[in-house]
Amino acid sequence: MIEELKNARQPATRAHRPASRLGWLFARLIAAFLFISVAQVVIYKVVPVPTTLTMLMDEHPVTKDWTPLDDIDRDMVDAVISGEDGKFCLHNGFDQAAMMQAFKRNQKGGRIRGGSTISQQTAKNVFLWQGGGYFRKGLEAWYTVLIETIWGKRRIMEVYLNVAETGIGTYGVEAGAQRYYGKSARKLSAVEAARIAAVLPLPKEREVNGAGGFTRRHGNSIARRVAVVKNEALDACVYR
Repeated sequence: MIEELKNARQPATRAHRPASRLGWLFARLIAAFLFISVAQVVIYKVVPVPTTLTMLMDEHPVTKDWTPLDDIDRDMVDAVISGEDGKFCLHNGFDQAAMMQAFKRNQKGGRIRGGSTISQQTAKNVFLWQGGGYFRKGLEAWYTVLIETIWGKRRIMEVYLNVAETGIGTYGVEAGAQRYYGKSARKLSAVEAARIAAVLPLPKEREVNGAGGFTRRHGNSIARRVAVVKNEALDACVYR
């Protein structure tokens, strides 16, 4: 009788082994990802980002020039806050209202629009790849939480301004300033900074020099709001 009970248990025990091993492997993979992702963010808190997947996958020759935030004109910072994320200093990395508005617009059809903050764009640009999908958006959310917690707003802004694509094969506002105006990002005027900020959503399709139509109007609108960003201290988390 005892032998029969032992034999009856053996198939069930063996059946559970593959599932147990898969669960163990999955847990190890999750733990490894958590460790690596946190390590990446900690390193890039102090080390300039050398390259990104977007740069590596760019079919054009890449031009970039890492520049400390202290060497970038404040108008450039205020222009991207004005054009990309007016609540940059107020949210924790996610602008719930903007995300809901984007969702409602997308339900009506047409070109898909995002509600991403500068923090989310930085997380995507530095650690991930371009394109959509729920999996990538989930990773983006995780990295956004990490950089908001470990880097803080000033570092997020510094990294964003150095990795954002500002033109075909051009990355960062320093490379953009040199390409379009032949000057350092430290010497940009409010209008020049606004024109660079205006192309950030679609850098391969919009022109900085000789811009017309929507891009020109959008740039002019950003330039007018630069003063508002300063006066209302919407950049206070960057300049304390």
